[in-house]
Amino acid sequence: MKNAVFLNSSKVDFDQKLNLDNLKKEVNITLYEKTDPKDMLLRAKDQQIVITKEIPMGRELIEKLPSCVELICEAGTGYNNIDIRAARERNITVCNIPSYSSAAVAQLAFSFILSLCSSLSEQQIMIRGGKFDNFTKHLQVNHFEVSGKTLGVIGAGKIAGDVIKKARAFDMKVLVYSRTRRDFMDENIRFVTLEELLTDSDFVTVHCPLTEETRYLIDKEKLSLMKPEAYLINTSRGAIIKEEDLVEALRNKKIAGAALDVLEKEPASLDNPLFSLDNCILTPHIGWQCLETRQRLIDMLADNIHAYLLGKPINQVN
Repeated sequence: MKNAVFLNSSKVDFDQKLNLDNLKKEVNITLYEKTDPKDMLLRAKDQQIVITKEIPMGRELIEKLPSCVELICEAGTGYNNIDIRAARERNITVCNIPSYSSAAVAQLAFSFILSLCSSLSEQQIMIRGGKFDNFTKHLQVNHFEVSGKTLGVIGAGKIAGDVIKKARAFDMKVLVYSRTRRDFMDENIRFVTLEELLTDSDFVTVHCPLTEETRYLIDKEKLSLMKPEAYLINTSRGAIIKEEDLVEALRNKKIAGAALDVLEKEPASLDNPLFSLDNCILTPHIGWQCLETRQRLIDMLADNIHAYLLGKPINQVN
Protein backbone atom coordinates (compact mmCIF):
# COMPACT_ATOMS: atom_id res chain seq x y z
CA MET A 1 0.00 0.00 0.00
CA LYS A 2 1.36 3.39 -0.98
CA ASN A 3 1.92 6.21 1.48
CA ALA A 4 -0.02 9.44 1.38
CA VAL A 5 0.17 12.61 3.43
CA PHE A 6 -2.61 15.15 3.85
CA LEU A 7 -0.75 18.35 4.68
CA ASN A 8 -3.69 20.37 6.01
CA SER A 9 -6.62 18.06 6.72
CA SER A 10 -8.24 20.51 9.16
CA LYS A 11 -8.94 22.83 6.23
CA VAL A 12 -11.54 20.24 5.17
CA ASP A 13 -12.32 18.33 8.35
CA PHE A 14 -12.29 21.38 10.63
CA ASP A 15 -15.15 20.05 12.78
CA GLN A 16 -13.94 16.41 12.78
CA LYS A 17 -17.32 15.25 11.50
CA LEU A 18 -16.14 13.65 8.26
CA ASN A 19 -15.88 9.93 7.64
CA LEU A 20 -12.41 9.21 6.24
CA ASP A 21 -12.83 5.43 5.91
CA ASN A 22 -12.91 5.44 2.09
CA LEU A 23 -9.68 7.39 1.99
CA LYS A 24 -7.96 5.11 4.50
CA LYS A 25 -8.88 2.04 2.43
CA GLU A 26 -6.80 3.25 -0.50
CA VAL A 27 -3.53 4.34 1.13
CA ASN A 28 -1.51 4.38 4.29
CA ILE A 29 -2.33 7.99 5.12
CA THR A 30 -0.78 10.44 7.56
CA LEU A 31 -2.94 13.42 8.51
CA TYR A 32 -1.59 16.77 9.61
CA GLU A 33 -4.06 19.42 10.70
CA LYS A 34 -1.85 22.07 9.09
CA THR A 35 1.67 22.34 7.77
CA ASP A 36 4.08 25.23 7.93
CA PRO A 37 5.75 25.86 4.53
CA LYS A 38 9.17 25.06 6.01
CA ASP A 39 7.96 21.57 6.98
CA MET A 40 6.38 20.56 3.67
CA LEU A 41 9.43 18.84 2.18
CA LEU A 42 10.11 16.91 5.38
CA ARG A 43 6.52 15.70 5.58
CA ALA A 44 6.59 14.63 1.93
CA LYS A 45 9.52 12.30 2.64
CA ASP A 46 8.72 8.65 1.78
CA GLN A 47 5.28 9.68 0.49
CA GLN A 48 4.05 8.73 -2.97
CA ILE A 49 0.92 10.89 -2.71
CA VAL A 50 0.67 14.45 -1.38
CA ILE A 51 -2.77 15.89 -0.62
CA THR A 52 -3.27 19.61 -0.18
CA LYS A 53 -6.17 22.01 0.20
CA GLU A 54 -5.22 25.35 -1.38
CA ILE A 55 -1.60 25.28 -0.13
CA PRO A 56 0.68 27.16 -2.55
CA MET A 57 2.94 24.69 -4.36
CA GLY A 58 5.13 26.74 -6.67
CA ARG A 59 7.97 25.65 -8.93
CA GLU A 60 10.67 26.02 -6.29
CA LEU A 61 8.84 23.67 -3.90
CA ILE A 62 7.85 21.11 -6.54
CA GLU A 63 11.40 20.90 -7.88
CA LYS A 64 12.60 19.99 -4.37
CA LEU A 65 9.95 17.34 -3.64
CA PRO A 66 11.37 13.88 -2.89
CA SER A 67 11.70 11.66 -5.95
CA CYS A 68 9.14 9.25 -4.49
CA VAL A 69 6.27 11.74 -4.94
CA GLU A 70 4.23 10.75 -7.96
CA LEU A 71 0.78 12.23 -7.33
CA ILE A 72 -0.43 15.56 -5.96
CA CYS A 73 -4.12 15.66 -5.10
CA GLU A 74 -5.71 19.08 -4.73
CA ALA A 75 -8.66 18.63 -2.38
CA GLY A 76 -10.82 21.07 -4.28
CA THR A 77 -11.78 22.31 -7.72
CA GLY A 78 -9.37 25.20 -8.18
CA TYR A 79 -5.71 24.29 -8.71
CA ASN A 80 -4.16 27.68 -9.46
CA ASN A 81 -2.11 27.19 -6.26
CA ILE A 82 -0.07 24.44 -7.96
CA ASP A 83 2.56 24.99 -10.66
CA ILE A 84 1.18 22.49 -13.14
CA ARG A 85 4.06 22.85 -15.59
CA ALA A 86 6.66 22.21 -12.90
CA ALA A 87 4.77 19.08 -11.80
CA ARG A 88 4.63 17.84 -15.38
CA GLU A 89 8.37 18.33 -15.76
CA ARG A 90 8.87 16.18 -12.64
CA ASN A 91 6.45 13.58 -14.07
CA ILE A 92 4.12 14.16 -11.10
CA THR A 93 0.44 13.69 -11.84
CA VAL A 94 -1.88 16.40 -10.49
CA CYS A 95 -5.59 15.72 -9.90
CA ASN A 96 -8.34 17.97 -8.64
CA ILE A 97 -11.94 17.37 -7.57
CA PRO A 98 -14.32 19.09 -9.97
CA SER A 99 -18.03 19.57 -9.31
CA TYR A 100 -18.03 18.31 -5.70
CA SER A 101 -19.35 21.67 -4.47
CA SER A 102 -21.53 22.62 -7.44
CA ALA A 103 -24.85 22.22 -5.64
CA ALA A 104 -23.72 24.07 -2.52
CA VAL A 105 -22.08 26.98 -4.36
CA ALA A 106 -25.08 27.40 -6.65
CA GLN A 107 -27.32 27.35 -3.56
CA LEU A 108 -25.25 30.11 -1.95
CA ALA A 109 -25.21 32.23 -5.12
CA PHE A 110 -28.98 32.07 -5.37
CA SER A 111 -29.35 32.71 -1.64
CA PHE A 112 -27.47 35.95 -2.26
CA ILE A 113 -29.88 36.86 -5.06
CA LEU A 114 -32.93 36.27 -2.87
CA SER A 115 -31.37 38.15 0.05
CA LEU A 116 -30.50 41.14 -2.12
CA CYS A 117 -33.93 41.42 -3.73
CA SER A 118 -35.48 41.68 -0.26
CA SER A 119 -32.71 43.73 1.40
CA LEU A 120 -32.54 41.19 4.22
CA SER A 121 -29.09 42.23 5.44
CA GLU A 122 -29.95 45.93 5.31
CA GLN A 123 -33.07 45.35 7.38
CA GLN A 124 -31.08 43.48 10.03
CA ILE A 125 -28.55 46.34 10.14
CA MET A 126 -31.42 48.78 10.75
CA ILE A 127 -32.74 46.66 13.62
CA ARG A 128 -29.35 46.31 15.28
CA GLY A 129 -28.94 50.08 15.00
CA GLY A 130 -32.25 50.64 16.81
CA LYS A 131 -34.07 51.86 13.72
CA PHE A 132 -37.51 50.24 13.50
CA ASP A 133 -39.11 52.47 10.85
CA ASN A 134 -39.76 49.47 8.59
CA PHE A 135 -42.09 48.13 11.30
CA THR A 136 -43.82 51.40 12.22
CA LYS A 137 -43.90 53.32 8.92
CA HIS A 138 -43.68 52.33 5.27
CA LEU A 139 -41.04 49.96 3.89
CA GLN A 140 -37.82 51.91 3.31
CA VAL A 141 -35.60 49.34 1.60
CA ASN A 142 -35.56 47.67 -1.80
CA HIS A 143 -38.01 44.81 -2.10
CA PHE A 144 -38.82 43.36 -5.51
CA GLU A 145 -39.63 40.14 -7.32
CA VAL A 146 -36.91 38.31 -9.21
CA SER A 147 -39.44 36.98 -11.70
CA GLY A 148 -38.88 38.72 -15.02
CA LYS A 149 -35.51 40.12 -13.98
CA THR A 150 -32.33 39.36 -15.94
CA LEU A 151 -29.50 37.32 -14.46
CA GLY A 152 -26.10 37.57 -16.08
CA VAL A 153 -23.96 34.45 -15.58
CA ILE A 154 -20.22 34.63 -16.24
CA GLY A 155 -19.17 31.05 -16.98
CA ALA A 156 -20.94 28.00 -18.33
CA GLY A 157 -19.68 25.12 -16.18
CA LYS A 158 -21.54 22.87 -13.76
CA ILE A 159 -22.08 25.53 -11.07
CA ALA A 160 -23.25 28.06 -13.64
CA GLY A 161 -25.65 25.47 -15.04
CA ASP A 162 -27.10 24.81 -11.59
CA VAL A 163 -27.57 28.54 -11.01
CA ILE A 164 -29.26 28.90 -14.38
CA LYS A 165 -31.72 26.11 -13.54
CA LYS A 166 -32.66 27.91 -10.33
CA ALA A 167 -33.02 31.21 -12.18
CA ARG A 168 -35.37 29.70 -14.74
CA ALA A 169 -37.43 28.12 -11.93
CA PHE A 170 -37.94 31.69 -10.67
CA ASP A 171 -38.85 32.79 -14.21
CA MET A 172 -35.75 34.94 -14.65
CA LYS A 173 -34.23 35.73 -18.02
CA VAL A 174 -30.61 34.59 -18.32
CA LEU A 175 -27.64 35.98 -20.21
CA VAL A 176 -24.44 33.91 -20.35
CA TYR A 177 -20.88 34.92 -21.17
CA SER A 178 -18.35 32.13 -21.65
CA ARG A 179 -15.71 30.91 -24.08
CA THR A 180 -17.55 27.57 -24.03
CA ARG A 181 -21.06 27.50 -25.40
CA ARG A 182 -23.74 25.07 -24.27
CA ASP A 183 -27.09 24.25 -25.80
CA PHE A 184 -29.65 25.17 -23.14
CA MET A 185 -32.62 24.83 -25.55
CA ASP A 186 -34.45 27.68 -23.83
CA GLU A 187 -35.29 30.95 -25.56
CA ASN A 188 -34.91 32.76 -22.24
CA ILE A 189 -31.20 31.81 -22.05
CA ARG A 190 -28.86 33.61 -24.45
CA PHE A 191 -25.09 33.70 -24.96
CA VAL A 192 -23.88 37.30 -25.27
CA THR A 193 -20.73 39.39 -25.02
CA LEU A 194 -19.47 40.37 -21.58
CA GLU A 195 -20.31 44.01 -22.31
CA GLU A 196 -23.90 43.15 -23.23
CA LEU A 197 -24.28 40.96 -20.15
CA LEU A 198 -23.06 43.70 -17.80
CA THR A 199 -25.19 46.36 -19.45
CA ASP A 200 -28.47 44.43 -19.47
CA SER A 201 -28.39 42.35 -16.26
CA ASP A 202 -30.13 43.11 -12.97
CA PHE A 203 -27.87 40.59 -11.22
CA VAL A 204 -24.41 39.48 -12.35
CA THR A 205 -22.99 36.28 -10.86
CA VAL A 206 -19.43 35.03 -11.43
CA HIS A 207 -18.77 31.30 -12.01
CA CYS A 208 -15.51 31.00 -13.92
CA PRO A 209 -12.03 29.81 -12.86
CA LEU A 210 -9.24 32.22 -12.02
CA THR A 211 -6.70 32.28 -14.86
CA GLU A 212 -4.41 34.94 -16.29
CA GLU A 213 -7.23 35.74 -18.73
CA THR A 214 -9.91 36.14 -16.04
CA ARG A 215 -7.84 37.95 -13.40
CA TYR A 216 -9.49 41.36 -12.90
CA LEU A 217 -12.04 40.49 -15.56
CA ILE A 218 -14.39 42.85 -13.72
CA ASP A 219 -12.65 46.20 -13.21
CA LYS A 220 -13.61 49.86 -13.10
CA GLU A 221 -14.39 49.97 -16.81
CA LYS A 222 -16.60 46.87 -16.66
CA LEU A 223 -18.36 48.00 -13.49
CA SER A 224 -19.24 51.28 -15.20
CA LEU A 225 -21.33 49.30 -17.70
CA MET A 226 -23.66 47.93 -15.01
CA LYS A 227 -26.99 49.49 -14.11
CA PRO A 228 -27.01 51.66 -10.94
CA GLU A 229 -29.71 49.30 -9.58
CA ALA A 230 -27.78 46.10 -10.43
CA TYR A 231 -26.04 43.72 -8.03
CA LEU A 232 -22.75 41.81 -8.40
CA ILE A 233 -22.26 38.33 -6.88
CA ASN A 234 -19.00 36.38 -6.68
CA THR A 235 -18.74 32.82 -5.33
CA SER A 236 -15.83 31.84 -7.59
CA ARG A 237 -12.42 33.46 -6.97
CA GLY A 238 -11.81 36.88 -5.46
CA ALA A 239 -9.25 38.15 -7.96
CA ILE A 240 -11.69 37.88 -10.87
CA ILE A 241 -13.00 41.22 -9.57
CA LYS A 242 -10.59 44.09 -9.00
CA GLU A 243 -11.45 44.75 -5.38
CA GLU A 244 -10.40 48.39 -5.12
CA ASP A 245 -12.57 49.23 -8.15
CA LEU A 246 -15.53 47.43 -6.60
CA VAL A 247 -15.10 49.35 -3.34
CA GLU A 248 -15.22 52.61 -5.27
CA ALA A 249 -18.32 51.53 -7.21
CA LEU A 250 -20.13 50.53 -4.01
CA ARG A 251 -19.16 53.67 -2.11
CA ASN A 252 -20.33 55.91 -4.93
CA LYS A 253 -23.50 53.86 -5.51
CA LYS A 254 -22.48 53.16 -9.11
CA ILE A 255 -24.07 49.76 -8.54
CA ALA A 256 -26.69 48.89 -5.94
CA GLY A 257 -24.70 46.30 -4.06
CA ALA A 258 -22.57 43.18 -4.02
CA ALA A 259 -22.49 39.79 -2.33
CA LEU A 260 -19.09 38.12 -2.06
CA ASP A 261 -18.07 34.73 -0.73
CA VAL A 262 -14.51 35.23 -1.98
CA LEU A 263 -11.96 38.03 -1.72
CA GLU A 264 -8.62 38.82 -3.34
CA LYS A 265 -6.81 38.09 -0.07
CA GLU A 266 -7.97 35.20 2.09
CA PRO A 267 -8.29 35.12 5.00
CA ALA A 268 -9.54 38.66 4.72
CA SER A 269 -7.70 41.52 6.37
CA LEU A 270 -9.92 43.05 9.04
CA ASP A 271 -9.23 46.53 7.68
CA ASN A 272 -10.66 45.59 4.28
CA PRO A 273 -12.97 48.51 3.36
CA LEU A 274 -15.64 46.08 2.14
CA PHE A 275 -16.41 45.26 5.79
CA SER A 276 -17.60 48.81 6.38
CA LEU A 277 -20.02 49.01 3.44
CA ASP A 278 -23.73 48.52 4.14
CA ASN A 279 -24.39 47.56 0.51
CA CYS A 280 -22.02 44.60 0.55
CA ILE A 281 -22.75 41.12 1.93
CA LEU A 282 -19.63 39.15 2.87
CA THR A 283 -19.25 35.50 3.81
CA PRO A 284 -15.91 33.74 4.56
CA HIS A 285 -15.64 31.44 1.52
CA ILE A 286 -18.36 29.11 2.80
CA GLY A 287 -19.68 27.92 -0.57
CA TRP A 288 -17.90 24.56 -0.33
CA GLN A 289 -18.12 24.11 3.46
CA CYS A 290 -21.48 22.35 3.90
CA LEU A 291 -21.04 19.05 5.76
CA GLU A 292 -22.46 17.04 2.87
CA THR A 293 -20.23 18.89 0.41
CA ARG A 294 -17.06 18.21 2.36
CA GLN A 295 -17.94 14.52 2.76
CA ARG A 296 -18.43 14.32 -0.99
CA LEU A 297 -14.99 15.91 -1.40
CA ILE A 298 -13.35 13.22 0.77
CA ASP A 299 -15.12 10.42 -1.08
CA MET A 300 -14.16 11.85 -4.49
CA LEU A 301 -10.59 12.29 -3.27
CA ALA A 302 -10.56 8.56 -2.49
CA ASP A 303 -11.95 7.88 -5.98
CA ASN A 304 -9.13 9.92 -7.53
CA ILE A 305 -6.50 7.96 -5.62
CA HIS A 306 -8.18 4.62 -6.40
CA ALA A 307 -8.25 5.37 -10.13
CA TYR A 308 -4.62 6.46 -10.08
CA LEU A 309 -3.53 3.28 -8.30
CA LEU A 310 -5.31 1.28 -11.02
CA GLY A 311 -3.28 3.14 -13.64
CA LYS A 312 -6.34 4.99 -14.93
CA PRO A 313 -6.11 8.47 -13.37
CA ILE A 314 -9.21 10.65 -13.44
CA ASN A 315 -9.61 14.41 -13.03
CA GLN A 316 -6.00 14.87 -14.12
CA VAL A 317 -5.23 18.53 -14.80
CA ASN A 318 -1.66 18.28 -16.10
